[in-house]
Amino acid sequence: MTPTAQYDTVIVGGGPAGLTAALALTRYRHRTLVVESPGPPRNAASRGVHGMIGLEGATPAQVRTRAWAELDTYGLAERREDTVENVTRADDGGFRTVLSDGTAVGSPTVLLATGVIDALPDGVEGFSECWGRTVIHCPFCVGWENADRTWGLIADDPDYAAMAAYAFSAWSADVIAIAPPGMDRRAEIRAQLRGAGSDLVEGEITRLHHRDGDLYAVEFADGTHLDRQTLLWSPPQKQVPLVTRLTQNLGLALDDGFVTVGPDQQTRVPGLYAAGDLTTAWEQGAMNAAGAGAAAADAIHFARRT
Repeated sequence: MTPTAQYDTVIVGGGPAGLTAALALTRYRHRTLVVESPGPPRNAASRGVHGMIGLEGATPAQVRTRAWAELDTYGLAERREDTVENVTRADDGGFRTVLSDGTAVGSPTVLLATGVIDALPDGVEGFSECWGRTVIHCPFCVGWENADRTWGLIADDPDYAAMAAYAFSAWSADVIAIAPPGMDRRAEIRAQLRGAGSDLVEGEITRLHHRDGDLYAVEFADGTHLDRQTLLWSPPQKQVPLVTRLTQNLGLALDDGFVTVGPDQQTRVPGLYAAGDLTTAWEQGAMNAAGAGAAAADAIHFARRT
């Protein structure tokens, strides 16, 4: 398949990492294609972005609208709402990016900014209504909005459960750990938490009782209830299908499930970069993603000049 168009860089993903990279590359006068998935973005449930100066409280949709208004003033970034099916090496040593409709575009470099997929729990009634509001995965993102409420820390790791006693005190004075039945070292952790004014509760959560997403109680499989107003629940994450394919087809490397990158955000595949949540489990968030996108753009530009 012959590419129908040639760009300086193709960016896969239109979140904070991808759009920040697009703006930086545009100002470097790179012709850039940004491919955004037509489906809802991962942060669609978010009621506002926090920690980004000048954008405090703006919804993800508002941030994207403003970003594209800024990008459009330069006229060098093109937006395509589509899914990338594959990225392969081109005969010229660059890349061929194939979209879902069969269109192929060429570029010397590609930036993956796809984010990750949250594997939300099945069978927990009320979870989706509370997700992003009173069931949160990041206290640094929306801890302020849940301050001074009663919290539950969902944990299946003893050391993480023990953090309920101290790690979240900036937002709540009442945090307990909720663990699945039979967690290792549960007696030790329970004693430790109780000694610090917290507690450990065991049970399989089957329902979240809420009023329009405002949590007030957790229900367990045995029918018991626990009054809680906020749950800190970090579900497992997985890579989008494209990233999984690239590990097989291009040799893209993962470390503990996340894309391996160097200080310049380049993966172990020369010319293929990655930025944002797909590269890290612990430094996720809009600000971190935007910073990684800017770093990737700088690296892409200066690599082209050498």
